[in-house]
Amino acid sequence: MFRFIFILLLGLSTTASANINKEQLNKLNVGALLVKDMTNNKMLYSKEAFKQLKPASLTKVMTVLVAIEQGNLERPVTITYEMIQVEPTIAGYKPGDVIRLKDLIMAAMIKSDNDAAKSIGIAVGGTEKRFVEMMNAKAKAIGMKNTHFTNPCGFDNPQHFSTPSDLLKMTEYAIKNKYFNDISKKNQHTYYSVNGKKKFLAYTHNRLLNQYQYAVGVKTGYTSKAGPCLIARAKKNGKDCLIVMMNSKEDRWKTAKQIFEQVFVSKVVKNG
Repeated sequence: MFRFIFILLLGLSTTASANINKEQLNKLNVGALLVKDMTNNKMLYSKEAFKQLKPASLTKVMTVLVAIEQGNLERPVTITYEMIQVEPTIAGYKPGDVIRLKDLIMAAMIKSDNDAAKSIGIAVGGTEKRFVEMMNAKAKAIGMKNTHFTNPCGFDNPQHFSTPSDLLKMTEYAIKNKYFNDISKKNQHTYYSVNGKKKFLAYTHNRLLNQYQYAVGVKTGYTSKAGPCLIARAKKNGKDCLIVMMNSKEDRWKTAKQIFEQVFVSKVVKNG
């Protein structure tokens, strides 16, 4: 009797599998969408993975990554006129302000400040052009085969493009860095200039960090040509999920949350 029950249980043994509703996702009005189960290293959903699109401020993941890996993050950076010749969003630096590199990194990542991103580029690369070369070299080194950057901010340019697949590779590489992860999950960061003690506040545009308790990053982006973009990561009950969403006509926060909840609720799969 016990042997029969044991065999029956083996036949009905179950495994947990993400309950992704692909038909529902197919109906979403988004330019591209990738959903990856990081726990099992499994792609759960893919739409236009290799389409070249404008990445907007998702670019800044590479910008801060290059800066972080370069090191010397405590060093002061003197803001120049060239560094602030950008469009909003901006922190509002003035020429002569001295800001630590680590604070520029946080401002670029958390609030997506373009003056912070350009300042990083010029400070780390010596020139913006040289820094962009560093960004492209790093992209190539980590396998981003269909990506080309022209600026550290993510401004639209015909030669500034990436694919969802490449952005996923970039993010998977970046989240292996603890410093990067600590920044990407912050809601805000208050900092001061080294000279003059001016106060600056960087607050996140990533509503998931304020509205969804399992969100742990990563980056938002938007331009009029790129549309709303999002790289989002959430972790719940030992499960880890990463989403890349580009040119979304949907509510990206609501959509990402719904996808995460689908992934985190497992369905039963019979092995017998």
